[in-house]
Formats: sequence, C-alpha cells, structure tokens
Amino acid sequence: MRRFLSVLTLVTLIQSFPIVVSAQVQPQAKQSSDPIQMVLAANWMTNYPDNKFYPERIISRADLASIMVKAFRLDKRQATSKENFVVPDVPPSHPAYKDIQTVLKTDIMRGYRGNLFFPNQRVTRAEALAIFAQAYGVVFQFPDETVNEILAPHPDAASIPPWARKAIATVVAEAFVNTDTQGNIYPLKPMTRGDMAYVLSKYLQRQGQDAEIPDAPPAPPQP
Repeated sequence: MRRFLSVLTLVTLIQSFPIVVSAQVQPQAKQSSDPIQMVLAANWMTNYPDNKFYPERIISRADLASIMVKAFRLDKRQATSKENFVVPDVPPSHPAYKDIQTVLKTDIMRGYRGNLFFPNQRVTRAEALAIFAQAYGVVFQFPDETVNEILAPHPDAASIPPWARKAIATVVAEAFVNTDTQGNIYPLKPMTRGDMAYVLSKYLQRQGQDAEIPDAPPAPPQP
C-alpha cells in the first residue's frame, strides 16, 4: 500500500511540472510583446494612481512633453542649459513644468502666440506623430513624389495636414504607426494613450533603450 502511494505521489508531481513551467513562461512572453507592458517597463509611460493604464484616454500637450523627455532623454541634451522660457500658462508649480521647458529648449515642441503652451490641449495623431519624428531625430527629407508613394496605400492620406506629411511619411516608413485593417492613419483624430504606447513600443523594438539618440533637426511647423 505504501509503495502504491509513493508511485501515485511521484506521478502526480511529474504531471504537475508542465503546469508550473507554463505559468512561469507565459507572463514573460506577454510582457515582451504587449505595447503597454513594454512602455511601462521602460518607464516611458505610467499607470494612473489606481494602477490602470486607460489606453482610450487622450494625450494632452503636457502629457506628450513628459513622454518625449523620458523616451528620448531630452533632459540630457545640451540645449537644456538655456535660460527658461516665460510661459504664462505653465508656471513653475505646474507638474510638467520641467518637461515643457525641456521640449521648448530642445525645439521638439513649440509654443503658440504670446508664448502660451496650452498644456491641457488635446493632441491629434498628426501632431503627435510629427513631434515623435522630431524627437526621434530623423525626418527623412523625401521628395514630394516619394512622400506621396509612401502614403498612397493609406485611404485617408489626403487628410494629413501638409506640414505633417514628411514627418508622417517617416514614421510610416519606419513602421511605427498603428492603422486600422484598411490602413487608415486617422491623422486628425486625438492621440490616445494606447496609440502612443504602440508607437513607443515599435521604437523600443527598433532602437532599444540604450540606443544613441541623434541630434534633432529644426522642428516642423505646427498649426
């Protein structure tokens, strides 16, 4: 009877091994491919205080400034030694004050008339993708014909603002942009946190967190 119980116990332990291994492997595989988990692990974006990401929420200009500073280490660039800008709607007490100063000094983002930044203003996908391309440090100077060829497969390419076409052609050529099943870019829709996570995850896969960031060229015009 004891021998039977010993054999039964051994069989039970052996049968349990694949379950244990599976439980250890699956979360690692998911974390390596899920855009949200990737940007959280890189600390380029963070959850809200309730520990939820809320991918459907819209990115504001202040949000985008903070994300660009983290993802591209803009605070390490030489331009940050310049004097601070006077931005009436972003006082030193603003949570994103330092990040907004950084994107202004590095010319990754620009203010509006009267040196206003409008930190709470929603960002469209066209704006966010153009600013991402600027921070990425590579806006391919494609001739207009090449830009048109790159964007032609996307049904809504005609709705891309002229000032953003070269930048968006760059991120499309680099496979950083998420589209729907028909290939629509939706340049005039607000940029969501989920959209931004996708773009950043593709950058992570391409460059790696330790990639050398090239110096940024002059910023593209913004509306």
